[in-house]
Amino acid sequence: MIIHSAIFVKSSEKTSQCPSPSQLPEYAFAGRSNVGKSSLINMLTGFKGLSKVSGTPGKTKLANHFLINDQWYLVDLPGYGYAQASKKGREGFSKIITGYIQKRNELTLLFVLIDSRLEPQKIDLDFIYLLGEYGIPFALVFTKADKISASALKNSVSKFEQALMSTWEELPRIFTTSSTTRMGAKEVLDYIEEINNSLK
Repeated sequence: MIIHSAIFVKSSEKTSQCPSPSQLPEYAFAGRSNVGKSSLINMLTGFKGLSKVSGTPGKTKLANHFLINDQWYLVDLPGYGYAQASKKGREGFSKIITGYIQKRNELTLLFVLIDSRLEPQKIDLDFIYLLGEYGIPFALVFTKADKISASALKNSVSKFEQALMSTWEELPRIFTTSSTTRMGAKEVLDYIEEINNSLK
């Protein structure tokens, strides 16, 4: 897939404020704060600065909709699990994310971003378990792959797969990416295109 246009549509504090229901599929991106979500979105779309990149975890507090090629929505969801956010803030993040997951019928697939440098994190596994409870299709995207060796990356993905297999019979699609080298960009976009074609 080649992205020709990426247009910011709106930011929403709650699901009822999201763009009016349409026939267009939505692909949402979620992950722990500072996992590299904004950088990944900018890399995938090829539009630098489309999603705000911040060195401060927990900056994205709204669900941001971007219309891609006039054919589908990319949804940038707030980060979760930032320990230093206020209790009220953490509840707000949770409400926005869970509300979108539960109520947004247009959600076609949710990409869960995982920092490839870390051991499996309980909060990521809990979030994935939540997706299972709600029956939400998802894929895993390991970020920052350029920051570790190929063997360490393979080991990190393997450990996460093992952690998932304790509760999942079938593993989701898994992608390894780097916003610096553009690793994985084609694979992720081709997967979206594959799903879009299957919906026609």
